Amino acid sequence: MKVEVPVEALKPTDFASDQEVRWCPGCGDYAILAQVKKVLPKLGIPRRNLVFVSGIGCSSRFPYYVETYGFHSIHGRAMAIASGVKVARPELNVWVVTGDGDGLSIGGNHLIHAIRRNIDMTVLLFNNRIYGLTKGQYSPTSELGKRTKTSPKGVLDFPLHPISIAIGAEASFVARTIDRDLNHMGAVLERAAQHRGTSFVEIYQNCNIFNDGAYSYATEKDTKPDTVVVLEHGKPLVFGKDKKKGIRLNCTDPEIVELGEGITEDDLLFHDERAPEPSLAYLLSRMHYPHFPEPIGVFRAVERPCYEDTLADLVADVPPPSDDDKELNALFNRGDTWEVKD
Repeated sequence: MKVEVPVEALKPTDFASDQEVRWCPGCGDYAILAQVKKVLPKLGIPRRNLVFVSGIGCSSRFPYYVETYGFHSIHGRAMAIASGVKVARPELNVWVVTGDGDGLSIGGNHLIHAIRRNIDMTVLLFNNRIYGLTKGQYSPTSELGKRTKTSPKGVLDFPLHPISIAIGAEASFVARTIDRDLNHMGAVLERAAQHRGTSFVEIYQNCNIFNDGAYSYATEKDTKPDTVVVLEHGKPLVFGKDKKKGIRLNCTDPEIVELGEGITEDDLLFHDERAPEPSLAYLLSRMHYPHFPEPIGVFRAVERPCYEDTLADLVADVPPPSDDDKELNALFNRGDTWEVKD
């Protein structure tokens, strides 16, 4: 660790480690790293109280590149290790960096249960719809029919949708952003880091080696206005180059409408990220290109008790050991027991 800098004087450069950043040239991970380093000084947290935990994959190099404490853990187990860190040391600010393969395949079970417990940590899931580190196999989010090294005739599995999974697991904060939209990404990351509870952020990230252009429809200037709708709390879902298109509900189904000729913004679906019931957020998570513009921004932001707080309260109420407990301990430690000495 470098010499500790006063919190009020921290700058993004103070979070740059001495390690060479080694991602492929043009990888979207560079932009994400830069935005995280810009957000960290705004949190007012000493570097010694920041922890980054990752699993396995290109995204999981992240802890090497930020000047904080961190774990580069094992495949799919980042959420489990981060949960233990936060429960054992609740004063720490814990971040998890994972990918669509690491977090949703072998790590899917850990992801779901950490989210439902609402452990106070910020989870960044880089979604490039491919396995990058292991050279281009299809991942849990790869599109149906996609041809890869492990699916030469096309993917047969229906893809998982990370936002839908997070909302279904009762996440208290769910958001999506894009690696090419720097201002939007920075704002989303800052909100996620300041939320109390599990903050889940899906980041559309380009792998220019094995899945280049996976999100070009959502990043290119000529297509983005018609393929992306920005979620803003309390505002209608309007999109398009001239903001002349919108999303409204037809019974329980979303539909695209043109504003004008009797249709106004008042007829559209208004976003409510604070709704206690997650049905609206889930509905938005099911909107996918090419049938709908894809939402980016905060889907859900509600308050719920944090797991580590309720656990601390539970432990505080545990009575001191009774005579029966002492007798049980004596039973465990008698007979065929031994001590290994140096």
